[in-house]
Amino acid sequence: MPIRAVLWDVDDTIFDYANADRAGMRDHLRAEGLADGFTSVGQALARWRTLTREHWARFESGETDWEGQRRNRVRAFVGRGADDMDDAEADAWFGRYIVHYEASWALFPDTVPVLDLLAERYRHAVLSNSSLHNQDRKLRVLGVRDRFEAVVCAAELGVAKPQAAAFHAACEALELPPHEVAYVGDQPDTDARGAEEAGLTGIWLDRARTGGRPELTRITALEQLPALLAPDTRFGAPSTFG
Repeated sequence: MPIRAVLWDVDDTIFDYANADRAGMRDHLRAEGLADGFTSVGQALARWRTLTREHWARFESGETDWEGQRRNRVRAFVGRGADDMDDAEADAWFGRYIVHYEASWALFPDTVPVLDLLAERYRHAVLSNSSLHNQDRKLRVLGVRDRFEAVVCAAELGVAKPQAAAFHAACEALELPPHEVAYVGDQPDTDARGAEEAGLTGIWLDRARTGGRPELTRITALEQLPALLAPDTRFGAPSTFG
């Protein structure tokens, strides 16, 4: 059966999360007076990302809720416990960080041209390991929310990629069987392999050109996606953008 819909990851797939994350952390450290506590923005960002992975795992396992994992990330990052930083203070700290982060939001240059090319032939939706509040708002601010029929997120589902149930929930939102849906994401295991194991066509967007996973369907730029999805159509013609 042909592919009838494309499910999209958001961060580092259509949205340049890494650059926004770095700029946001840099500006936030300066505003909070924390810059001297790290040798570089890179070191601070590495610490923040490690904590994000640790506390996201706790959220996935049901040990904490969405707000809890975020508050615990903040406390661990600044070196304060729950007795020394209450929920309101942790929320306020995170809120100030988000202001700096959002100021640097941008889509990748190839996002809109590819969405335009695929608009007539395929339906589109989002499946993200985030919250609906975060991703729906992000897509609206970036001006592409109307491109997607549905935005399905782990925080509301209670299950996250790479679990098959997350992919199946997004397919159900489209009322399509998994074998008629492709999933595009930047993580080889969480996105591409997870999608394949759930019965979808998994596509790894390897923008960094790291390679090394020959068992996965891989592209290095979104402009390669149309020909991959329908090589025997007009989309197989050479790209005219980028």
